[in-house]
Amino acid sequence: MNIKATMAAAAEIRKLTILSMASAGYGHIGGSMSICDVLAVLYMDIMNVDPNNSKKADRDWLVLSKGHCGPALYAALAYKGYFPREELMTLNADGTKLPSHCDRLKTNGVDISTGSLGQGISLAAGVALGNRMQCIDSMAYAILGDGELQEGQNWEAFQFIAHWQLNNLVVIIDNNRRQLDGYTKEICDPLDLRSKLMSFGLRVLEANGHDVREIYMVLCKARQSSAAAIQPTAVILNTIKGYGCNFAEIDGFNHYMAVTPQMAVSAIAEIDRKLEERYAFLG
Repeated sequence: MNIKATMAAAAEIRKLTILSMASAGYGHIGGSMSICDVLAVLYMDIMNVDPNNSKKADRDWLVLSKGHCGPALYAALAYKGYFPREELMTLNADGTKLPSHCDRLKTNGVDISTGSLGQGISLAAGVALGNRMQCIDSMAYAILGDGELQEGQNWEAFQFIAHWQLNNLVVIIDNNRRQLDGYTKEICDPLDLRSKLMSFGLRVLEANGHDVREIYMVLCKARQSSAAAIQPTAVILNTIKGYGCNFAEIDGFNHYMAVTPQMAVSAIAEIDRKLEERYAFLG
């Protein structure tokens, strides 16, 4: 892992996401910001993918179950080279290839259409089981929001994943502790998420979801653990909703916000400043 390169990728994915939302005038900024770091690690350092052959049979798959945060995935795909970055400025526009929720039939690099929260993990389980049945050596990664874990279908899927020992699937939970209209603890207390996942038969790892080095290490461990054992792995990434975007971090309601060009300019300048500080710290 080249930590500086991955940090730069995370910063660029954030900036591209913000710019695309400023072009549209609005967007699901909070949850998009909280997954930029894991997307950078997945596409820069972890997943076996090829932008020039996006449907290759042995590719690793990414299922973004929290599909309303598609703008962050689009930014990561554009950064990786799946399509020109200029297309990000068509987010949600008429005739766009980048709709609000991910659509595999419209966007190159999107493996699974998502959006109805709680359903993505079932689709990821189907991907993992299907690839196993076809003897395809690949991994599937599913990113879920902690708010969407209130949907019961997730827990049915976890039970299925453990029962069928789908160790070619890694469940990634964006644990930013907030959902559309408040904190998860206040709306429907998730209690001890680690213990719940373990009780459903998953091995559970945990990391700071905004430290690319920690994310890399925990995802490597998840992949190695899965290869060495039959027990599937869940990774809890502790994050902050709106992280890295100055106007979203401080807003009490940052699930979905209006985003102006002026707000984008301010946020991007702050992202660049903080990246330089981190570079200086690393030496």
